[in-house]
This record gives sequence, structure tokens and C-alpha cells, in this order.
Amino acid sequence: MQIEKLDHVNLRTKQLQTMVAWYENVLGLKSGSRPDFPFPGAWLYAGSQAVIHLVEIEGDPAVGSEKELKLEHFAFTATGLAEFEQRLKESGEEYRRSGPPGLDLVAFNLWDPDGNHIHVDFLSNG
Repeated sequence: MQIEKLDHVNLRTKQLQTMVAWYENVLGLKSGSRPDFPFPGAWLYAGSQAVIHLVEIEGDPAVGSEKELKLEHFAFTATGLAEFEQRLKESGEEYRRSGPPGLDLVAFNLWDPDGNHIHVDFLSNG
């Protein structure tokens, strides 16, 4: 067995519609079909793959504490670096652009409305 790629991330949120709008507007994901679970939520797709599963909750979102994070970040590989950076600038979205030493990679670090840290990674020449 060999792990080949991340399939999806499941995020619990108290602000479902805000999160859906952010993932659609900032990352360009699309809302799509979701099984008829007995609880509210949404699935967001990159092409035909549901990569973000949102579950709407009440009460404590159980995201960890300042001392002990449960999730530091998750990452997407993407194409269209210039278009993505322009989208971020036009929307006023805060981000940090970096290039990890020794890698032919440009990483955009951003945070969704619930504070989840996300990388969107591009090849430097892409």
C-alpha cells in the first residue's frame, strides 16, 4: 500500500454558508452533491473530486487549543499562479506567499473564515 494523494478534508463549522461562500469565491471550488446525511453540511468540489466536506455544528467546534493544534494546515496543488494571486488581491483576501528553500514551489498561505490554515501550492514556473 502507498498513499498517493489527499482525498478530502472534513471540517466542522458553526458558519456553514460563510464557509461555502469563502471556498467558492477564494479557492474557486464548486458546491456539489452530498449524500443525504441526517445533519447539515456541504461538499465542495475541485473538478469531480469532493475535496472539502463541511459539517454544520452547534456549540464547540473542537478545533484544538493555542497550545495543541489538531490540524496545522492542509494543502492543494494548483495551476494558474498569476490568476490565483490576482483573485486574492482583487478580493482583499489576506495571504502570505512563500517559496520553500530548495523546492521549485510557490506556496500561498491563507486562512478560511474559521481560521483553518490552507496552502495552495504552485510550481514556480506555473
